[in-house]
Amino acid sequence: MGCSLWPAELVGQYRDRGYWTGERLDAVAARFARTVPDRIALVDETERIGYGELERRISALASGFAAQGIRPGERVLLQLPNRVSFIVSAMALMRAGAVPVYLLPAHRISELAAIAVQAAPVAYIGPAVHAGFDYRELAGALSQGIPGGLQLIIDGTPGEGQVALEAVARNGAALAQQTVPVDTTALAFLQLSGGTTGTPKLIPRSHDDYLYSVRRSVEICGFDDETVLLLVLPAAHNFPMSSPGFLGALLAGGKVVLAGNGSPDLAFPLIEREQVTCVPLVPPLALAWTRAARTSTPDLSSLETVQVGGAKFLPGAAVELQEVLGVQLQQVFGMAEGLVCYTRADDDAVTVAQTQGRPMSEADEVLIVDDAGQPVAPGDPGHLLTRGAYTIRGYYKADEHNKTAFTADGHYRTGDIARQLPGGHLVVEGRSKDQINRGGEKISAEEVEDHLLAHPRVHDAALVAVPDPFLGEISCAVIVPDGVAPSRAEIVTFVRGRGVAAHKVPDRVHIVPDFPLTGVGKNSRAELRRALAAQLNPTA
Repeated sequence: MGCSLWPAELVGQYRDRGYWTGERLDAVAARFARTVPDRIALVDETERIGYGELERRISALASGFAAQGIRPGERVLLQLPNRVSFIVSAMALMRAGAVPVYLLPAHRISELAAIAVQAAPVAYIGPAVHAGFDYRELAGALSQGIPGGLQLIIDGTPGEGQVALEAVARNGAALAQQTVPVDTTALAFLQLSGGTTGTPKLIPRSHDDYLYSVRRSVEICGFDDETVLLLVLPAAHNFPMSSPGFLGALLAGGKVVLAGNGSPDLAFPLIEREQVTCVPLVPPLALAWTRAARTSTPDLSSLETVQVGGAKFLPGAAVELQEVLGVQLQQVFGMAEGLVCYTRADDDAVTVAQTQGRPMSEADEVLIVDDAGQPVAPGDPGHLLTRGAYTIRGYYKADEHNKTAFTADGHYRTGDIARQLPGGHLVVEGRSKDQINRGGEKISAEEVEDHLLAHPRVHDAALVAVPDPFLGEISCAVIVPDGVAPSRAEIVTFVRGRGVAAHKVPDRVHIVPDFPLTGVGKNSRAELRRALAAQLNPTA
């Protein structure tokens, strides 16, 4: 069933080179279910299950979904938090031949309704209540707005007209359990793009391309059966799912610990109790962990590697994290659309702190081009384009958008400004719109942010452009303070004291309690710009 997402000639090439193997994502843990069924695979706040039990639950739930009338190829919205049921449900849907559409717990009716228009789902799976929010009401409202409605499957006590996920699994366990054949080059699941504006685009992934990304990540990151991975980021994100993520940990025979959030108060005891060896974080969480460890005495002795990705981690913060937590930092730069870069264990300290790693596969093609699409001089910054054995060739049902998001020869326009060092490592300078043009002087937001973050009373910072009638744009340092907020005079004196050019010193300082976030948890400069512009130019 299905239709390949890839040109036929590439399918042949990737198979011949051994990148694609025809294996299924829902079978990543099957080998260990046969050989070491009692080894713990998944841990969450309420249960611990072994590999054998994981496989039994996947098979039972897959049969249950089929009995509910969910057919191969049909899309199902999956909105579960970090718990065992999320991983079981995702794999069970794929085993039944259905297509999970990964949503985040933070999504609400406006996002869900827009995504549903694109995905045309037949069912929704969500929690009853999570973090004080009743998802049963959300599910009901979503279903009412869709012609014909949706099957509503609830992890917990269901509402009226809804069915319990546990009941679906129980029903499936009593049936003959069969794995539905799938075309491993066809659509396996849909992820959401990490854009900061508009409705997220749907990213189509196949078993072949995604599993290659996971396998290669496992090799580079050294995951094995002693790996204990802590997930504090939402498991539906690409980073904690596949880089190497929970899929990689299960493929290697390790243990996955699922946590509800990344608070040090929750995460640090879990690291000690479960003897966690690796955790993926985004920069704001990495900063929070560094601050918390500096003022407490957690036992993090088992923790070997902290991966930081999702946004650029600035050099000063990278050095401090390693010193305070006593871990090896691995920078991870990539995108749900494909390309993934890692710093390696044998990289020197400067490379780890100041680059975002190098592409993980020999099949990754990287181009750095200018505004006209021409290659820049080696080492110069430019627009990052990429294609390869696990980088998509187009968004799902988005033909018009794909004309600008991809080149005619299949390179994905990432939207990142980067430069490539002689050894292949990338240094991400920002997004294509993250430069501030102050009267003709170009300012890199990330460069100034690194200086701002060095201030002892700055927890996090973003440098954004705001309109100015004389210079066109001026810079505003938007700061989340650590304790008493610094004044503008203090910030100016501090940044000037670090030896930067005068035009890079922030023109304004704006204090906020926290940053707005995009749908996938990244710092959203686009939202900050809009908010500041509205405040400074209310009649514009």
